Amino acid sequence: MPAHLSRRSALGLGAAAAVSAGMSGPAAAARPDEPPTSDKPDTIRSVYEREKAKAGGTWHTHVAAVDHAGVPRLIVEDDADHVTEGYSVQKLAVATAVMDKIDRGELTLATTLDLQQDLILDGSGIYFLHTVWGDQITVANFLTAMLLMSDNTAVRMCGRVVPAAEINQILAAKNFTHTRVEPVENPNRFYLGTTTPRETHDLLWRLATGTLLTPASCRFLLSIIRWIHGYHDGIRRTMSSEERSRIATKYGADSNDLGASRHEAGIMFGPDGRPKLTYALFAEELGDPDNYGATHPAVQAHAVIGRTLLDNLPTTGG
Repeated sequence: MPAHLSRRSALGLGAAAAVSAGMSGPAAAARPDEPPTSDKPDTIRSVYEREKAKAGGTWHTHVAAVDHAGVPRLIVEDDADHVTEGYSVQKLAVATAVMDKIDRGELTLATTLDLQQDLILDGSGIYFLHTVWGDQITVANFLTAMLLMSDNTAVRMCGRVVPAAEINQILAAKNFTHTRVEPVENPNRFYLGTTTPRETHDLLWRLATGTLLTPASCRFLLSIIRWIHGYHDGIRRTMSSEERSRIATKYGADSNDLGASRHEAGIMFGPDGRPKLTYALFAEELGDPDNYGATHPAVQAHAVIGRTLLDNLPTTGG
């Protein structure tokens, strides 16, 4: 168990926790050379630094926008290789492992499992609200619940079809070095583990360009995290329904003995449907640890940064 494991990150042991367009072209890591020539990057960096200072805590960030050739170029790089507890942002990596097994023909979205009572976790999600259990639910069902509503029980359902060790093997085979779940004694359960902002960018960009998994599997995951009934408190807060539909996002929140953590990572698409920008904002050692709502200072910062990113999206490339 990590030294600063919180009460909400221990999903494996039962602690409570908190599109289709533009999918051609190769995956690419964000490159610092040849930055966009407009003043948009300066505007984004200025707003980021201001909001980071207002929110406090320690931030680890990677923001990249495409150039005229569609290659992601760094705009904000703030300790982007720091290894941090990803909390619920890690559910993207877990879903990636499940979809990889589907791509290999060892599982299907239509595969059903029984929702057993001893799997139920409270915190974020919906399954614990049922009060009675025993449903037969599909893999597609619990993946949707895990990504759209950050359902914690769904993580345990994923562990039943892809054990922790296999998840880490899949992530390693996809060239992720630090993005890992943390195994426990039960091979089908795990802590959500660690990642870095740079690796989160890489996962997101490859998802947006249809190269992380098969194009069909990438479209499935993107359709969930782009859905307008998902998380709205942060990046997507001050946006129209149309604007929200162009943003695929995943939020993660927790607190430990160092303070609160408030993370959000995602992809912004242009009106043309092409991926234009990725963001990976990991903020820890924050105050107000019991506030998981929209008024948390870091979440308020995400909202301002999100509006700024969308208003300064590249108009070409992708």
